Amino acid sequence: MTDRFENHDPSLYNEDLAPIPKSARKWGAFEIFNVWANDVQSLFGYTLAASLFISYGLNGWSVFLAILVAGFFVMWLVNLMGRPSVEHGIPFPVMARVSMGVRGANFPAMVRGIVAIFWYGAQTYFASTAVAMLLFSLFGGSADSGGMLLGMNTLSWVAFIIVWGFQVVLFWRGIDWISRFLNFAGPFVYIVMLILAGLIWLEAGSDLLPQLGTIFQGMGDYEGSSVAAFFAVVGTMIAYFAAVVINYGDFSRFVASERQMKKGNFFGLPLNIAFFSLIALIVTAGTAVVFGETVTNPTEMVERVDSLPLTIIAALMFFAATVGINLVANFIPPAYDLANLAPSKIDFRVGGAITSVCGFIIGALWVSTISQIGIFGFVNTLGAILAPVYGIMIADYYLVKSQSIDLNALFSSDETGQYYYDNGWNRRAMMAFAIAGIFSICTVWVPALESLSGFSWVIGALLGATIYYVIVKR
Repeated sequence: MTDRFENHDPSLYNEDLAPIPKSARKWGAFEIFNVWANDVQSLFGYTLAASLFISYGLNGWSVFLAILVAGFFVMWLVNLMGRPSVEHGIPFPVMARVSMGVRGANFPAMVRGIVAIFWYGAQTYFASTAVAMLLFSLFGGSADSGGMLLGMNTLSWVAFIIVWGFQVVLFWRGIDWISRFLNFAGPFVYIVMLILAGLIWLEAGSDLLPQLGTIFQGMGDYEGSSVAAFFAVVGTMIAYFAAVVINYGDFSRFVASERQMKKGNFFGLPLNIAFFSLIALIVTAGTAVVFGETVTNPTEMVERVDSLPLTIIAALMFFAATVGINLVANFIPPAYDLANLAPSKIDFRVGGAITSVCGFIIGALWVSTISQIGIFGFVNTLGAILAPVYGIMIADYYLVKSQSIDLNALFSSDETGQYYYDNGWNRRAMMAFAIAGIFSICTVWVPALESLSGFSWVIGALLGATIYYVIVKR
């Protein structure tokens, strides 16, 4: 489609940011399903789901219903965000130019990129612990044995470098290879999780199933009502998906039709979450029976079973699941976001190379430094800042622009262009963003707002949309 943009500004355009023609889009519902399958089936995703069952004092089926409600809500959010990218084949940072301005879009793209790069490094370390578990089972030793460098011994470093290098090679092969890996990892992880659930169920006995609804009731230290606990679970699950929601266009641009996208979202979000959460419910309840206490960390379960074949299979599963979510949420987005900052100098691959180098440093320093200095407040603040951006983009596209986009203007610095606004910045969007962003940041730092839990992101997005719409209409 290069010929459609003969007058494009090199500072706004490269082939990776250009619209993908419909004839070149190869993704269908299965690929979108696997984007979400890899998001849900990570080590952190399982631990989160398992922890929700034991943290709020609700019975198992109430938590299960709350997680299902969250899945439908997130599906609605991503259907809204994904539609313009399916229609026009553009990634998130280019779509952001419609509402933020051709230059103003750099700000949310940069913030999203920083958050993703940080978590890319952290998840690379977490994935390496699965490989390290396999190496220790084969060659002996443990994470605490031997000489240490930055908090990791030799085998831990070997595992970390293997994971980091594998992701770089996969990324360098291109989006088709990433898609193939996601299509493999999603079903593979499910097979292993079903085997694990079956083993736990057999060990726990036939009385496990009737107890699923009541076995967790009364657990946890949540002090609110059961209704408040229910919505706290919903909010926590929504917050888990928030990072992928805003840049969902980076994936939906590869889909052949909106129908395929919605079908993939339906199977990948509410149905996938429901099935995965049911597995988490069975396994977590089973650990309470088998081990005498609830175990939410899958690696700890495997270590307690002490079986080499299971350790090998589980290590491969944990590796595939965590690398899958890392590519989806933390590698592809910053590659586009960095390319958007300087398209004439940074393409998708160069953006990925920058991400991998920064991620290596973050992952290498995770044990010795980063996990010790309380940097989560900084990262969570950046994440909260993105909530109003989602609301502004949705309100602008659906309510202000009536779903109409001038593709040529997205890549033009002509002062008369539709998205040039004021020197490339939409001041009204920035004003709405600043006002709503204050609330979002306060949810991280003001204890009085802590009770909002994961709903801070939803409220921040709603505030951004409302304020922007009112300012524009006035």
